[in-house]
Amino acid sequence: MPLNVPGLLVSFQLIFNPRIILPNLVVKDIRHLDFRALKEAGYCGAVFDKDNCLTLPHKDELVPELQDAWDECRQTFGEGNVLIVSNSAGSRSDTGGIEAESVKRSLQIPVLFHSTPKPGYSCIKAIQRYFSSLRIPVRPEQLIVVGDRIFTDVVLANRLRNIERGSGLLHLCLRCGFERGGTIGTEKDASIASRHTSLENGPLAIWTTGVWKREATVMRWCEKKLVDIIQRRIPLDEMVLPPSRFIREVPPTPVRVRSWKFWRR
Repeated sequence: MPLNVPGLLVSFQLIFNPRIILPNLVVKDIRHLDFRALKEAGYCGAVFDKDNCLTLPHKDELVPELQDAWDECRQTFGEGNVLIVSNSAGSRSDTGGIEAESVKRSLQIPVLFHSTPKPGYSCIKAIQRYFSSLRIPVRPEQLIVVGDRIFTDVVLANRLRNIERGSGLLHLCLRCGFERGGTIGTEKDASIASRHTSLENGPLAIWTTGVWKREATVMRWCEKKLVDIIQRRIPLDEMVLPPSRFIREVPPTPVRVRSWKFWRR
């Protein structure tokens, strides 16, 4: 996979705005998300990562355990309002869009074509263009962004919260770096004033921590530790309360007990 320069540049943004990597919601996988509650709260669209979030890495088929949750998601938001944004399928490395077409057929939703990897600003602009072009446009604050990587998926959601049309890269970086309270903190007053709508705190950055196939183990460990450190350093009154009403319990998989039969002669 080509070097993800936008992802590497997030390290410099962390110096001025460490909140850029903080998710709003942490779940093991999408089975723990209550999509109907999200829709009732006003969220009308969803952006999903692919590898290790919905599929095995470099595979196009949905992980079988997620089928029911995935069907519920598509039925709740509508297939046109759910979009795959991957740094593999639909990216510059996907020659001819072959992988994107395969993923689209397998997951039955559109795949975004973008030339800049997540969380680059050009990719964010492409997401905005897609959702604004729908028959019923979806605003950025009405989106949930779901993925398994902090430096790509979570950062993308937090940047999407603050990006403005026509802003240059330098302006965007400076704004994210020096704004009062950071990307999540700036929404504090609005979220407290209207906790039941949640839209003023959108888009919602959702981090899935479950891994369907082990990869980048050291990087994932570092990401988790970094998030833990930053969360401990942020005063509680500056943090937005976690929207726990969007999380549901998933019954544990029943353990099959092998029955033994003994025959006597």
